[in-house]
Amino acid sequence: MAARTLHLLRHAKSSWDDPGLADSERPLNARGRRAAATIAGYVRERAVVPELVLCSPAVRTRQTLELVAPGFPADAPPRVEFEPGIYEATAAELLALLRGIDPAVVSAMMIGHQPALQELACALTGSLADRSRLAGKFPTAALATFSIEPPWAELDRGAATLRDYVKPKELARRR
Repeated sequence: MAARTLHLLRHAKSSWDDPGLADSERPLNARGRRAAATIAGYVRERAVVPELVLCSPAVRTRQTLELVAPGFPADAPPRVEFEPGIYEATAAELLALLRGIDPAVVSAMMIGHQPALQELACALTGSLADRSRLAGKFPTAALATFSIEPPWAELDRGAATLRDYVKPKELARRR
């Protein structure tokens, strides 16, 4: 069977302007909207085409998806599932969600939160150098892309190869 692709996207920068909002209701701020648009451009250039997007239902993750989605091909939009289990999950819980992906899915994206998303990224890679790189900083709107050989149901620590890791600030500098 061909390798699968997993994209882990941290939500873009959120606003703290309204202290009365529940954490899950915080929207993106202007910087976050710009960063998500930058990632959309990268997704378009690199032809990132997830068949499935698992997205936290928090406002900031939904808005990140809305701003990144224009980078996906219009003729092949992904199936989107808003998964409550992503919000406030541990890395182990995120891994369990990934193991539940339909075996027919070849490419998936998860849009989530710190610290679990970064911890999951670090756990998945089998390379110490890549683990160190991911552990250093996983800023808002960062995107890590992995190749995965085993079926989703068998996904485990060290079972993925980091293919790409981009941060919006670095992408903006390249342009």
